[in-house]
Amino acid sequence: MNFNFPKPLQKGDTIAVISTARKVSLDEVFFGIQWIKKLGFKVFIGKTIGLVHHQFAGMDIDRANDLQLMIDNPEVKAIWCARGGYGTVRIIDQIDFLALQQNPKWLIGYSDITVLHSHLHNFNIPTIHAPMAFDIKKATIEAQTSLANALLGKENNISFPTSEANKKGQSSGIATGGNLSILYSLCGSKSAIDTKGKILFLEDLDEYLYHIDRMLQNLNRNGIFKDLSGLVIGGMSTMHDNTIPFGFNVKKMILDITAKYNYPVAFDAPFGHITDNRAVIFGRKLKLVVNDRTTVITNKSFT
Repeated sequence: MNFNFPKPLQKGDTIAVISTARKVSLDEVFFGIQWIKKLGFKVFIGKTIGLVHHQFAGMDIDRANDLQLMIDNPEVKAIWCARGGYGTVRIIDQIDFLALQQNPKWLIGYSDITVLHSHLHNFNIPTIHAPMAFDIKKATIEAQTSLANALLGKENNISFPTSEANKKGQSSGIATGGNLSILYSLCGSKSAIDTKGKILFLEDLDEYLYHIDRMLQNLNRNGIFKDLSGLVIGGMSTMHDNTIPFGFNVKKMILDITAKYNYPVAFDAPFGHITDNRAVIFGRKLKLVVNDRTTVITNKSFT
């Protein structure tokens, strides 16, 4: 599988800021816009910034048109999604990605933007899972720097302490994944991903434990975990339980499902709905090393 990588951005290049999902005001993305400018880039603010239709950043047609405009505009070198929430799946089938296939440009975001990550993965178009314009202000310096590095074509290695629950080992494979709830919702659609031989990244937020288990079981039944090269679990943040406890935490659920497989599993990665949400390039081949003390993800191509 050969992914068509965009060229590294240069100072003076234009980054578009749009919302494919939840409504967001210009004030809420002001810091992100200034952050882009400080890096030396120009900013193109999409029409969806400030639009409101119920909880969405405008009607479906507004959000689809804004995304299409930025895809087709040759002056735009990267598209930075302003906010997640919900709504991207409502427009995904209205978008023509031909221009993006012919002239790749970075698409950046996480959470609901997993719809785009997953869909574009099937076109062999790499994307950047990273903080968005709405929350870059709260991101750690490490997370901010990792996004800048990804855009500029610099190495972007990630190292973090090893969890006692980890399954040690090392592997390499193309990165893919994103938000568990979104990947679950895409199963059976043309946006679902083939994970064979790949390193799968998963994260989620604000879910009941039994919901997490149901989603993991569904992914498992769809063969998502069967032929992985490695599994990286990021933030499983603000999990809830019922009055009668479910009985298993997320780590236990994942270890049970992957017990019969012989690939490394790394928990507590700086990835997801957390302030230290490091940029990961989906579509790039990574090396994953999980040892006694440290997990290292080398975010560069390996042959």
